[in-house]
This record gives sequence, structure tokens and C-alpha cells, in this order.
Amino acid sequence: MTERIAMSGDVRLWSEALGDPADPALLLIAGGNQSSRAWPREFVGLLTAAGLRVIRYDHRDTGRSTVRDFGEQPYGYAELTTDAVAVLDAHDVAAAHVVAMSMGTITGQLLALDHSRRLLSLTLMLGGGLDIDFDGNIERLFKGEPSVDGLPLPGRPLLDVLALMSAPVDGPEAEIDRRVERARILSGDQVPFDPSEFRRWEQEAADHAGTVAEPIAHHMLASHPRERAAELARVRVPTQVVQALNDPVAPPPHGRHLAGLIPGARLVEIPGMGHALPGAVHAPLAAAITTHTLGHGPHPQGEH
Repeated sequence: MTERIAMSGDVRLWSEALGDPADPALLLIAGGNQSSRAWPREFVGLLTAAGLRVIRYDHRDTGRSTVRDFGEQPYGYAELTTDAVAVLDAHDVAAAHVVAMSMGTITGQLLALDHSRRLLSLTLMLGGGLDIDFDGNIERLFKGEPSVDGLPLPGRPLLDVLALMSAPVDGPEAEIDRRVERARILSGDQVPFDPSEFRRWEQEAADHAGTVAEPIAHHMLASHPRERAAELARVRVPTQVVQALNDPVAPPPHGRHLAGLIPGARLVEIPGMGHALPGAVHAPLAAAITTHTLGHGPHPQGEH
């Protein structure tokens, strides 16, 4: 394992690389308010065993990266995208395969638009298209209003999660319990859920950050630049979209819609998977990622 601190402006980003340094680099971009520990070590191990050098990092305001008062020093998706490039620079990686999940899929799409030469391939999972108003959709869900873009709103389990996370808890153990329950709700009931593995992962995340307090800064981000969605039609980075068929946050056919925005994008559907990474989905998810990434090398000269 190689730890590095990447500098993105004056923000320090903690990161680590795992696997053989001679293998192709794969950058993992976590979801909102998640640190590098959102990617379980067991899952990372499947990727490194397949021949990938995996780099994971703590988003700003999470884990061991710089934490500030968002109200005093706000930022947006442009900064989060620059952060990902800074991590590649810190590890001396000219171009990498990129896998992004949930809110991280916005960063992944922006990387493909603005930093395409830094990407060997792109996998987008548990998220939606750059043109989707997810913040507005959550508000519509609260109000019981219909979707306005022809795609389904997030499912009711998301409301259960929001209620769970807004309730007070008493002490570190109760906070870990709450996070495990959140993972159970988001995972759904179609794949096995082992609370002990999620308890271990959540405790590792808290130990890594040095606090059980959960980050909240990314909840305050302004809406992503939906007006740029049309630009995805010029992306030539080999892309696949992973649709979790039981995802309550970006339910089908959000994945198919996202794949349709990027020329040649491949859609992979994982039955039973929700909006979480239980051990039961590690093998099919790792297989989808390695099949896609190891089939794509450097872009031909002159390609966008």
C-alpha cells in the first residue's frame, strides 16, 4: 500500500494505492459524504487480484482529507472533479480507469468532458445522467408529486433513510448501528445482507476518520451543471454503466438513460443489487468492472 497526500489548491486529499504498481491504475470515486472506506477492502481485493492497481481517496470534508466549514468555504462539482485529477497527479498516473458511484457519477461524467485524456475507461454505477435533477426529484418525492423527466423518482426507502439519519442517537455505538440500518434499507431485500460486515466497514470508516461523526458538507452542494448533459454526446472514453436493478435512489431505467447519453456506452444490470455494496454483490460487480477496464488501454492518438 502506498499512501499519498494530493494537493488540490490548498485542500489536502488523503489517498492510497493498493496492488502491483506495474498494473493498470484504477481510480475509485466514492459517493457523497463518503471517504475511501466506502469501497470495502474485500471488494478492492477482488480488483487488485484481477490485475489492477487500485487508488481510493477521501473526498474533501471526509476521512483524513481537509475538513472545513462549508458555509465559509463553499465549493461545487468543478472542485470535486479537480480533486480527482489531483489524486492521479499525486500517484504519477497519466491516465487511469475510473469507477464512480452514486454522487461520484457526476464527477465521472465531468471528468469525461473536461479531462478525457486522463481516462482509459469509465464505469458509472448507482447514479444517473448529468441531465437529471436529483435534488428536485427528492423534493417531488417528499411532496408526492410525479416525475417531470419521464424517469422514475427515487423509491420510498430513500425517505426512510432520510428519516433515520435525521433522528438523534446517543453515542458512538448507536451511530454505527444507525449506519448499518441505513445500509440495510438501501440494500433492499433481494440479496443477502450481513450486518456484521457492514458494522466492520462502518467502524473502519470511523477509525480511519478519527471520529464517528458523519460528514454532511456534500448535502450543501449546489445542483450539478445539468446544462452540460448534451456535451456527453461527444465523449469517446469507453464507458459502461452499472444499473443496480433494486436501486431505490437511481432505479431502472436511469442506467439505460445514462448509457444512452454517451456514444457506445455499455449497460450492465446486476439483479437484486440496491444502493449499497454488500459482500453478496462484490463478485458480479468486480467481474463487470474488470471485464470492462482490462479490455481498454490507452486511447488512439488524436482521439478525444
